[in-house]
Amino acid sequence: MMRRFFKPFAVLGLSLLTQFPTKVAAEETVYRFSPVNQYDINLTAAYWNPIINYVSEKSGVKLSLKIGRTSADTTSYVLAKEVEFVFSNHLFSPEREKLGWRVFGRRNTPAIQGQIVVPSDSQITSLQQLKDQSVAFPGPEAFIAYKVPYAHLLNQNIGVNVVFGGNMNGAIAQMFAGKVVAVGGNSQLIDAYANREKKSFRVLWSSEPYYDLALMASGKVSDATLKAVATAFFNMKNDPKGREILHEASAKAGMDKDAYFIPADDRDYASYKRFYQTAPASLK
Repeated sequence: MMRRFFKPFAVLGLSLLTQFPTKVAAEETVYRFSPVNQYDINLTAAYWNPIINYVSEKSGVKLSLKIGRTSADTTSYVLAKEVEFVFSNHLFSPEREKLGWRVFGRRNTPAIQGQIVVPSDSQITSLQQLKDQSVAFPGPEAFIAYKVPYAHLLNQNIGVNVVFGGNMNGAIAQMFAGKVVAVGGNSQLIDAYANREKKSFRVLWSSEPYYDLALMASGKVSDATLKAVATAFFNMKNDPKGREILHEASAKAGMDKDAYFIPADDRDYASYKRFYQTAPASLK
């Protein structure tokens, strides 16, 4: 099957960090935080920068955003051990579990689903009509938005031409530009896009539910540092300033304004691990 990559939106005004933890004045260690690019790079930064600035202030642990141009780029930093904290669901495969990342939190948002969607006015009404057509996905690392829906297509013997858009927004843009006929996506991000851009979709298929992405810490982060960062994330909802930051960030992303952070552990992500037990070999 042919796979084409589209260049995502340009990087504007972002300061991407150096390869290793840095020391600044007064010997302050800077910890890199890499959230998966769920949106284009500018919206990803607009959502996360105020949050991590707040967490840095309250925890006394300096966090800085490190993101690549695509979700695959960002995950490559994680796999190269260039970051210390992540917001991701790309680390639950058997091989990546060996890297020692620890789940400590997640957002309190409803469970999300992998979906395959078309514009609401599309002539396509069933998955079978996608055979041999071009379908866009955010990128090869996207678990909910690529691996889950593409695994379903493979299991149904529905061959499609895979197009990667770099992130969810890029994939959807390809569809509305007429370059692909459908999109594989994350239900939360598809709903948020519909709210922001006033678009409507027809859902052809939805997966079982999965929890939202996980806040995770590298094994090299000390217990004391992890506790300070986790406490700051969890207490945002209880502090008027933190709550306002969450409301404003969520509004930018088209999410429910009360999407805040709560404790979590590996048990919340058992469904991810079950997926890899039966997934097609090409997606493991």
